[in-house]
Amino acid sequence: MRDEEGHPRRWAILVALCAALLVIVIDNTVLHVAVPAIGDAFDASTDQLQAVIDGYVVVFAGLLITAGVLSDRYGRRRVLVLGLLVFGAASALAAAAPSVWWLIAMRALMGVGAALVMPATLAVLVVVFPEQERPRAFAVWSAVASVGMAAGPLLGGALVDMWSWAGVFLINIPVVTVALFGVVRLVPETRAPDGRGLDLFGTVLVTAGMTGLVWALIEAPAYGYTAPAVPAGAAAALMALVGFGVRQHRSATPMVDLRLYRDRRFSGAGFAVAVMTIATGSTLFVLSQYLQLVLGYSAFETGLAAVPLAAGVVAGSTVGGRAPARFGPRACIVAGFTVTAAGFVVLASLSEDGGYAPVSIGLALAGIGSGIAGPSATSTVLGAVPPERAGMGSALNDTHQQLGIALGVAGLGSLLATVYRGKLPDSLPEDAMSSLGATLSHARDRADGEALAEAARSAFTDAQSVTMSVGVAAALVGAAVALFALPGRATRATAPEPEPEPESEEAGQPGSQRHAE
Repeated sequence: MRDEEGHPRRWAILVALCAALLVIVIDNTVLHVAVPAIGDAFDASTDQLQAVIDGYVVVFAGLLITAGVLSDRYGRRRVLVLGLLVFGAASALAAAAPSVWWLIAMRALMGVGAALVMPATLAVLVVVFPEQERPRAFAVWSAVASVGMAAGPLLGGALVDMWSWAGVFLINIPVVTVALFGVVRLVPETRAPDGRGLDLFGTVLVTAGMTGLVWALIEAPAYGYTAPAVPAGAAAALMALVGFGVRQHRSATPMVDLRLYRDRRFSGAGFAVAVMTIATGSTLFVLSQYLQLVLGYSAFETGLAAVPLAAGVVAGSTVGGRAPARFGPRACIVAGFTVTAAGFVVLASLSEDGGYAPVSIGLALAGIGSGIAGPSATSTVLGAVPPERAGMGSALNDTHQQLGIALGVAGLGSLLATVYRGKLPDSLPEDAMSSLGATLSHARDRADGEALAEAARSAFTDAQSVTMSVGVAAALVGAAVALFALPGRATRATAPEPEPEPESEEAGQPGSQRHAE
């Protein structure tokens, strides 16, 4: 199969890959509305409920690079099928959980399956689609991912109301079954041609480093940045990542070719996307509190309120999939990030009595901008990676995004809490200032409760405006990075020139993909 032609069944393959992607993306957000029901079922503490949510995210992010390398080494379809099987089995076991600790363990196992699936989907797209069609394929991939993220709370709320908390796990099984059928029937097996072995010690270092870093970023707002576990965990994670970097630099056949970061297409687009996801990754988390606790929406209504975001992504993706061929990826990224910044300007102007209209406009603009920029950003990052290392490149692209999301949740979550606390009366007890929900609960027991509740909602809305203003800045920084760092037109990726190794010689030579039906 020549790159100029693409695989004859590439669009059917895309459908199968999107089914696999959809189930793991939905699981990022579907559980949030089920947390109260899970807490009641197991009499779980706040820390245990947080572990149920974070167990999936931390393991998922920590294993992405390792999973990408595994897919290059052992075959992308094989790793994809394994990931779906692990994810489906863990979902079934989670639905039958006898205790909260069992549920936490199964959520972590679901994270393993998700990590195996995510980079493999992008890597297969790179192989089966010709270069000129990849932005359109990535546009569909991005739209499905965004729709899944937005649909998670809506689906979760409906399942919990109609069934029970177990429904958010059991719904995964039919979707996984459909995805498995499509992947096995349609997706060709591809792998890196050099057959290089897996660096076990390097795998341990990068997995431990990424897992520890994401854990520290997520847990810092809850435990405090000066709590001993947070800086200690972050320091250990950074040491592991530095050790991994040194090991890769000295290796003749590295797991991750760090020379890719010398290519401004890869580093520029990757950094721009990471900065952008700092803002977008925490948007629904912040707005869900605003919609439920300030405007008084139910969990299901809050999920429904996120629909304009998904609709905007789909609309923007129709442009983002075709525009790069005419205007170039840099122009699309800059334009998309600018539109997203406009959406955050609207969200920063929300008030406690403003209604839903500005929320829908802000989310729609943010979605349209992401839809326009996303395909070009993904194409630019992966266009800098030789096709034979597509799994590694896809994993790095996903890792950039996950780190941005984790940093956004930690940094912007802390900023929201700090500004909110600063606007509350000093006379409130410490535990009543921890969140808007805690303040409203405290207000119900006071004679001046109505006035306090109104002040708390106003304080939260002001804090939300500050947070969304940072989102505006992050989107504009991403646009500026793309404008000055990226070339105007895409260029084909070539393998980096090997650096001479006095102690060992290169084990693999550049070659073409092996394909099998």
